[in-house]
Amino acid sequence: MTTRYGTVAITLHWLTALAVAGLLVVGHVMTDLPNGASLKFVLYQWHKSVGITVLGLTLLRLAWRLVHRPPPLPDEVAWWERKASALAHLALYAFLLGMPLSGWALVSASPLNFPTILFGVLPWPHIPMLAALSDKEPVAALFKTGHDLAGNLLTALVLFHAAAALWHHLYRKDEILLRMLPRFIPLSRRGS
Repeated sequence: MTTRYGTVAITLHWLTALAVAGLLVVGHVMTDLPNGASLKFVLYQWHKSVGITVLGLTLLRLAWRLVHRPPPLPDEVAWWERKASALAHLALYAFLLGMPLSGWALVSASPLNFPTILFGVLPWPHIPMLAALSDKEPVAALFKTGHDLAGNLLTALVLFHAAAALWHHLYRKDEILLRMLPRFIPLSRRGS
């Protein structure tokens, strides 16, 4: 039985990781720019485009995972590490779904009513129920607070996930990290 993830799972993982890293950085930069700055509008459109892309990638990942079970963890992984890993992955997937959905809700409820044009090409609709609200301000404020808080929690979770993978690689010297690296990187650490 293979201990490495398949090519599709690895590709989806790293595409998602790159997109999320970009979203977290751009999310902080764009909110710090002054209102009316042309770069702010461009970054918001990029942020929304990549956020919806992450939603699509996550749905693909979940569908793929249902059909292609992840490889089992090595036998030497302790029971509590297995539980922590399962909980962390569950939380990551919840954030990968919840962040784009809360962002979409925020944009839909915004009194500014800016359109979302994915990558400058594809118009993305607002959520009708939120777009039709007569008093959008308090709802938009609620979604903004939730989206901002979730962004900070996701940042912490991603750092924890990366730190755990590096801890396994550098301290435990096991193959946990290597299982999710591209195939051209040798799987075995034995003898290193």
